[in-house]
Amino acid sequence: MAETSASITYLSTPTVQRQRQSWTPYIFTAPFYILFSIFFLFPSVYALALSLFDWNGVGDPEFVGLKNYERMFNDDVFWTAVSNTAVYAGASLFIIVPLAMLLAVALNAKTLRWKTLWRAMYYTPVVTSSIAISLVFRILYNRESGLINAPLIALGIEPIDWLGDRGWVKVALIILLIWRSTGLLSIYFLAGLQSISQDLYEAAAIDGATNRQQLRYLTIPLLRPIILFVSVLVLISSVQIFDEVSILTQGGPGNATVSIVQYLYTRGFTRLRLGLASAVGTVLFIVVFILSLLQLQRFGLFQRD
Repeated sequence: MAETSASITYLSTPTVQRQRQSWTPYIFTAPFYILFSIFFLFPSVYALALSLFDWNGVGDPEFVGLKNYERMFNDDVFWTAVSNTAVYAGASLFIIVPLAMLLAVALNAKTLRWKTLWRAMYYTPVVTSSIAISLVFRILYNRESGLINAPLIALGIEPIDWLGDRGWVKVALIILLIWRSTGLLSIYFLAGLQSISQDLYEAAAIDGATNRQQLRYLTIPLLRPIILFVSVLVLISSVQIFDEVSILTQGGPGNATVSIVQYLYTRGFTRLRLGLASAVGTVLFIVVFILSLLQLQRFGLFQRD
């Protein structure tokens, strides 16, 4: 009994209690860091190391240094993929983001009826599989029997070869991205709009500000954090585009729509050049990281108050 009482007394001392309190936050946050290390940190470090080797997944890897990076930068298909991905990212930033913000403004209008219905309709693509969307759009874009070309055929006009013409295929892919992404981004903007006090708009209206002036000088500045978040999110997702390209066009015609991630996939899993694929992934990570930092700096996130 004496030993038990002494143990209880020791465990209840202020020093032991402070040690427990100091370790408690680390115990609760440990699962996150463990999962982060297993599913992100270790694979990233392993991919970086693998990019220095030539390996097909079987046998021993052969150390080749920076040759994988040299092969990648000397490959014309890689630069075509970079150019295509830049087009997707530009369309996402300068078409989809403004369109989503205008859609959110319309959905937030007081005079709009059936708001819940409209919001549900625009959000539907988000919960739909990207594979299913790509397959449906592939049918819609069919040159001979697609619904999009049906009016042209009925009028006797030459139908557009959406998926076979190098000039139209990027347009077709961007239309798919607009349809799929605008609804989700509008939800973010809508949440930001609903956090803005209506008193500000009433005061602006009393001062004679038009709807366009309210949008330019009131809504957009107050939505700056949301615009920053959406821009970074769109940049990352557009650089990583894969499903739509792979199913809708398979990167064709003639690599006209191949993306960086599809280039990585074909080199790594089709041609089994895992070292080269790891080099592509490493460069992609660095580029996305730098572009995200530039966007954060552009919006003044690192500026001191």
